[in-house]
Amino acid sequence: MRLLFIGDVVGIGGCEFLMKKLPDYKKENNVDVCIANGENSAQGNGVTPVSCKMLYDSGVDFITLGNHSFKRPEILEFLDRESAIIRPYNFPDGASGKGVGIIDKGRYRIAVINLMGTVYMEALNNPFLEVEKALEETDGCKIVIVDFHAEATAEKRSMGYYLDGRVTALLGTHTHVQTVDAQILPEGTAYITDVGMTGPKESVLGIEPKLAIKKMKYHIPVRFQNAEGRHVMNACLIDIDEKTGKATYIKRVVLK
Repeated sequence: MRLLFIGDVVGIGGCEFLMKKLPDYKKENNVDVCIANGENSAQGNGVTPVSCKMLYDSGVDFITLGNHSFKRPEILEFLDRESAIIRPYNFPDGASGKGVGIIDKGRYRIAVINLMGTVYMEALNNPFLEVEKALEETDGCKIVIVDFHAEATAEKRSMGYYLDGRVTALLGTHTHVQTVDAQILPEGTAYITDVGMTGPKESVLGIEPKLAIKKMKYHIPVRFQNAEGRHVMNACLIDIDEKTGKATYIKRVVLK
């Protein structure tokens, strides 16, 4: 089977771009399952039920999140009742939502795990320890996809090798810049340090450049706004052996 994983979707513009481009892309490339990181899909940042609906309507089957999971209060109840969206597993017990989900396609089932890094980020539970618990909740699925939402390259690379052969794919998100190290690790796990971003091309991680520059230059509070103009989708295509759960192919995608 073939899986498409889409990098961090930024703002309503990113959602609208997917609604316009994704259906044809999936058809032309024989995509069976589509997962997207949607933690920045609301205008500004965070995620809302409205932005989730836009992603689902565009052809996304499942949504993962990250450090902005709880930014918008209207998402909390949605996380508790919606089965096709998860937040990082290593948030403390009692946080809304869950960190493992199952995509059931009948012929095969896919477990999805969301983790968040702790290097240069919030002091959550150790992801290397928490992923062991998460793997116990995958309900026997041979295909296991992990979205590791993290800042540090070394932390992502370490997690990739830590899980090599135990999961189908370890896909990095959060930094919004696609890396060029898409590969199959020695034991059969597809890996990339960061899938990239789906959002405005002429931006600083999706933000209007002049606002990001002002923040960096003067070190003062700045109200960020999503940039406008041309958009791009960064993603990865992964071919998977349904019988073994191993990845056989991974390719970086840039759709303009």
